[in-house]
Amino acid sequence: MLSEKTVKIVKSTVPVLEEYGTTITSTFYKRMFQNHPELLNYFNHVNQRRGTQPTALANTVIAAGKHIDELEIILPAVKQIAHKHRALSIRPEHYPIVGENLLAAIKEVLGEAATDEILQAWAEAYEEIANVFIQVEGEMYREASLQKGGWTDLKAFTVIDKIKESEAITSFYLKPTDGASIPTYLPGQYITVRLSIPDEKFKHNRHYSLSCAPGNDYFRISVKRENECEPLGVVSNYLHDHVHVGDQLDISAPAGDFVLNTEETEPVAFISGGVGITPLLSMFETLVKDNSEREITFIQAAKNENVQAFGDYVKELAKKLNKAKVYTVLEQKNLEETDCDHIGYIDLSFLQKVVSKNTICYLCGPVPFMKAVVQILNQMGLPEHHIRYEFFGPKVDFIQ
Repeated sequence: MLSEKTVKIVKSTVPVLEEYGTTITSTFYKRMFQNHPELLNYFNHVNQRRGTQPTALANTVIAAGKHIDELEIILPAVKQIAHKHRALSIRPEHYPIVGENLLAAIKEVLGEAATDEILQAWAEAYEEIANVFIQVEGEMYREASLQKGGWTDLKAFTVIDKIKESEAITSFYLKPTDGASIPTYLPGQYITVRLSIPDEKFKHNRHYSLSCAPGNDYFRISVKRENECEPLGVVSNYLHDHVHVGDQLDISAPAGDFVLNTEETEPVAFISGGVGITPLLSMFETLVKDNSEREITFIQAAKNENVQAFGDYVKELAKKLNKAKVYTVLEQKNLEETDCDHIGYIDLSFLQKVVSKNTICYLCGPVPFMKAVVQILNQMGLPEHHIRYEFFGPKVDFIQ
């Protein structure tokens, strides 16, 4: 337990952290990777360059400072981060390194304002926060290893099939190289792929949603080819161009908390943008396998029919249920005969026609897409707890 004095000091620094938080965390990452370059094998380099990782860390530190005497309030956010830490093989021994460099960054940015008393208070607070993460992640490691077919850290899987789903998206079917069974998982979860790419000094990590329902003897990930000129394209282009049937990939056990609640009976809508279809397809397949009686609406948005993946497959799935409807939204059609329910962006008039106010909505796609859809759903009066979303990258508060 932290002393009353420590709690008071930490809380008093929150306004300063709100002003300088991202500067501090950017300085922290720079210092840590200079002092411990080996940790670049655990982090997504793209998120560092884009600044999303420092922003996400700043938000976490600020929230922890505000609630340092009641950390249970931020436990949902801790669990979401812990899922990614477990999938990246972050271990207790990494936390002292983070703490040392974070305190040094606070001192570097704030200068004389970061007194010895403030630094000592934050050192004690950091230890308390780190222990919460270590405990939560420890339980996740245990759960991953104890279930049938489970493991900790990374395991070699062999590519047993590779299928081009569209001009932009390719699916990889994966089985354990050792011939063991695979663990079950929750529809919507992801795995982490860690790659050693020729001429790249450090390993690359990417989280990819499992794009099929649990219950198969394989995992499937469906990867969008990003612009090869962008940092994000390093891994996706390597997978598309250089990973083939028979090759091996090191992957984590499934993780993530953006998952389908199979106990609910309310109408449900899956609203996907681009490659954001992947976790939602796993959820939809699960309902089909369960012969669900729920009212289901699947809305798939894509730039055009050439990059749209799984369009026909989703429609075939819907035919297996009594109460499932599928809508296709294309930003533009390349062919006049393409079957499409709405051209342009998803808007209020369209959603009002196909989604009722008592519907539970799962969203996944690019950040601008989800911002727009969430705002529309809010306009429609859907309860906040009925709007559930996932985007690919560090957790940031992007819905304003």
